[in-house]
Amino acid sequence: MTKEMKRPISNITQDSIKPLLSNAVEFYTNKNREAHKCIQERDEYINYLESKLSNAKQQQALPVVPECVAGAIESIPDHYSAFEAIDLIKSKVEVFTEENKDWLQVYNWLCEGIDNQDTFALAFITGKYEVEKPQLFYIDLPKVFGLSDSTSDSTFVSKAESGIISEFTKGKDYALKLTEQEIKSIDERYWQFAMPVEDGE
Repeated sequence: MTKEMKRPISNITQDSIKPLLSNAVEFYTNKNREAHKCIQERDEYINYLESKLSNAKQQQALPVVPECVAGAIESIPDHYSAFEAIDLIKSKVEVFTEENKDWLQVYNWLCEGIDNQDTFALAFITGKYEVEKPQLFYIDLPKVFGLSDSTSDSTFVSKAESGIISEFTKGKDYALKLTEQEIKSIDERYWQFAMPVEDGE
């Protein structure tokens, strides 16, 4: 047996509901505008932060490593972690000393401090770094009898072969530009006559 349903009687008329509907529409329209404005402001702020972050990444300087360290980074397989790479360098120097003399310079640089180890790790992990330009020097010998004349107080080394200086020059144009290590490999006593090469020379 089904129960008969009767339509409820209401005092609500079309005229009485119009203002209520109008208020509701205005309320939700305003809220929608506010929400849209909040979303727009949020998106603008996110874009601002992303652009700042992007600029910061571009301006961040690459780690700078000596040439010998750059060579080590290039020769160590990519699948090594930074820790494994440093351990490999240590092993090469401590265990196989004679065969790995060229790695000693890298190992000594790493041992200079935690900053160098951090720099190595960053360069090794990212694969992005700059190679440090070594400071170059002239060998500026004092007035030497037979090599200097009255117009020049300096005599520069222009040629060295097999650890022996064989030629000299009065000006810097033809003078050798050598690293500290190269000068000391000729003879450590020449280091006292080292003169830094200035930018643009």
